[in-house]
Amino acid sequence: MGKLDTLTKEYMRRPEIFADVFNQFLYHGKQVIAPERLAELDTTEIAVPYGTDNASVPEQRYRDVVKMLMAMTDGSVAYCILAAENEGKIHYAAPVKSCLYDAIQLAHQVKVAASSHQKSKPGDKKPSGDEFLSGFWKEDHLLPVVTVIVYFGAEEWDGPLSLREMYSDCSEEILKYTMDYKVNLIAPNELSDSEIDAFQSNMREIMRYIKYSKDKKKLSSVIRTEQRFQCVERDAAEIINAATGSNMRIDKGKETIDMCIAIQEIREEGKMEGKIEGKIEGKIEGKIEGIIEGAITFAQKLGVQREQVKKSIMEEYKKNAEEAEELIKIYWK
Repeated sequence: MGKLDTLTKEYMRRPEIFADVFNQFLYHGKQVIAPERLAELDTTEIAVPYGTDNASVPEQRYRDVVKMLMAMTDGSVAYCILAAENEGKIHYAAPVKSCLYDAIQLAHQVKVAASSHQKSKPGDKKPSGDEFLSGFWKEDHLLPVVTVIVYFGAEEWDGPLSLREMYSDCSEEILKYTMDYKVNLIAPNELSDSEIDAFQSNMREIMRYIKYSKDKKKLSSVIRTEQRFQCVERDAAEIINAATGSNMRIDKGKETIDMCIAIQEIREEGKMEGKIEGKIEGKIEGKIEGIIEGAITFAQKLGVQREQVKKSIMEEYKKNAEEAEELIKIYWK
C-alpha cells in the first residue's frame, strides 16, 4: 500500500470529508448529507456466489470506505449505502472493479435478509415456496449503492468510465443485451473551478492544487489569491505532497500550514541548492580545464600534431569539435 493510498483512506474515513465528497458529487455542494448521520460499515465484505456448496467460492473484497447514510426524503426515511474508492493512479478496469464491489454489497444484503428470515419467530409471516428457496421475500428491498471513485492523480483520467467502453467491437444487437455500468468519477482535471468550489472541506484545496500542479504559473497565482490556502489542515497538505511530489515542509505539531509560505520556502531552498550545485560544477569544470591545459602543453612539447591533440581532447574529455578547437586556441603556444 503506497503512502498516498494510506493517507487518502484515513482522510476519506472522516465523516465530514466523506459527506463533503458526496454532497459535492450528488447535490452540487448543497449540504444534504449530514456527517453526524453517517455510520461506518465494515470495509471487509464477504459474499458467496449462488451455486451448490461444492461450486461456491467465497469472494473477499476490501472497500476503501463504506458509510451508511440515513436521510429524510419527503417525510419518509430513505437508506442509502455510499461508498468511495480512492485511486492515486488511473485504473483501466475501473468499471469492472466498481461493478464487482457494488454487486458484492448487494449480494451481502440478500444474504443478510435470508439470515434474518431464518431467525423468524412463531407468528411471523410464513414464506411462499419461491421466497423460501431464494431466501429473499417479495416485500424485501435492497439499499441502493452509490460508488464514487475519487482520483488523486494530476494526469488526465483516460481510462474507461463504462463497461460498454471495455467491450470488444461487436454488433449493437449483441451489446443491447449486455450489462453496462457507469463509473462515478471525481478527478481534478475533470472538475471546473466552480465544481471544485462546491467542496466545503479542504478537499477543495486538494483538488485545486492537483489540478494546476503541472502549471506552475497558474498554481502560484491560485495559492497567492485564494485565502483558504493560508490555512490548510495537515492531513490535506500531506495528501497534496504525496499526490504531487511538492515536498512542502510540514512541521511536527502544526495542525495547519500556510501553503503560500511553504511554497516560498521550497523556492528559496531550490535557489540555494542551485547556487551550491553551480559552485561545485564550476570547481569541477575548472579542474578539468586545468588538466586539459597541461595535456595540450605537454603534447606540443612532444611534437604531437595539433589535429591529433584535438581528436584526443574530444575522445578523452567528451568535448565536441568546437569546444576542443577553442581550448587548443587558448592553450596552444
